[in-house]
Amino acid sequence: MARYGRFWLAAGCLLLAACGIILPIADSGPDDARPPFVELANVPFHPQAAYQCGPAALATVLGAAGVDRRPDDLRGAVFLPGRQGSLQAELLAATRRSGLLPYVLDPAPAALFAELAAGHPVLVLQDTGWLVTRWHYAVVVGYDLPQGQIILRSGTTARQVTSIDRFDRSWAKSGRWAFVALQPQDLPAGATPERLVAAAAALEKVAAPAALPAYTAALARWPGNLAVRLALGNAAYGRHDLAAAEAAYRQAIHEHPEAGDAWNNLAQTLHEAGRPAEAQAAAERAVGLGGPRQGLYEATRAAIAGEPPP
Repeated sequence: MARYGRFWLAAGCLLLAACGIILPIADSGPDDARPPFVELANVPFHPQAAYQCGPAALATVLGAAGVDRRPDDLRGAVFLPGRQGSLQAELLAATRRSGLLPYVLDPAPAALFAELAAGHPVLVLQDTGWLVTRWHYAVVVGYDLPQGQIILRSGTTARQVTSIDRFDRSWAKSGRWAFVALQPQDLPAGATPERLVAAAAALEKVAAPAALPAYTAALARWPGNLAVRLALGNAAYGRHDLAAAEAAYRQAIHEHPEAGDAWNNLAQTLHEAGRPAEAQAAAERAVGLGGPRQGLYEATRAAIAGEPPP
C-alpha cells in the first residue's frame, strides 16, 4: 500500500548564495546575554593538506561532537579532485553518515555567536582570496568582542585570530554559509522546529535510529509542536511500529484538531493496522478539512475504500 500524506520536508543542499550586505557581527542581533569572550579550546585541530580544507574542517567538527575521523578518512567522501575542493552537499552528507545531525545556520552573525556561546564550533565557508575567489572552509571556535576578534581553526593554523570585520567580509561572500555538527540529542541553540525536523528527516534517510533522539529532544524543547509530533509519528510508521505511530498522530490531533496531515496519516496507519471503519472515518475528516494536500487526502480515502485514485 502506498504511503499517502507523509510529512515530506525539503532538506536539500544549500548552494552558494549571492554576496549580501556586510553586517558587522558585533552590531547584529540582541547581545544582552552574549558572553563577551568564548573560546572552545578543546576542539581538535587537523592541519590541512593542499586543497584539503574540507576534510580537515569536517574532521574538526566531527571530533568536537565525539566522532573520531581523520581528514584522510573523509577525503574520498568529500573531496572532488576535479574541483580541487569540497561542496557543501558532500560535507552535510558525510556528517549524516557519521551519525551526527548537521544543521545549517541562519545566514546571520547572531546565529554564529549563539552556537559558539552554546559550546558548538561552527564550520564556515569563506572567500579568502584578494583579487580572485578562493573558497576556504574553516571552523570558528571563539570570539572576543572587547578586542573585536574571531578565533578559528583554519588551514595549517591551530589558533588563527583575525578581526571580526575581516572575517565577516570573507564569510559574507559565501552568503554566510555555516553549519554545526551535533549529536542528534544536542539541538542547535538557534534551531527552529520546522528546520530542525527537516534536518532530522534528512538524517533519518541515512541513519534512521539516529534521528529519533533529535525528534525526542525537539519535542522537549517545543512541546506540542505539530511538525515535531508528525515527525515522531512518521518515524514510528517508517519502522513499522503502528501502535507508536497511531499514538503520535492521535496526540497531534488532540493538540491540533484541524491538522489534516495528522488525520490523513492516522487514517493510513489505522488502515494498515486492519481497522477499516476507523481508518475511513479519519480519512473523511482529513478530506473535510482540505488544504494544500487535499489531493493526497482524497487518494488516501479512495485507497482505504478500495476505489480507483481520484
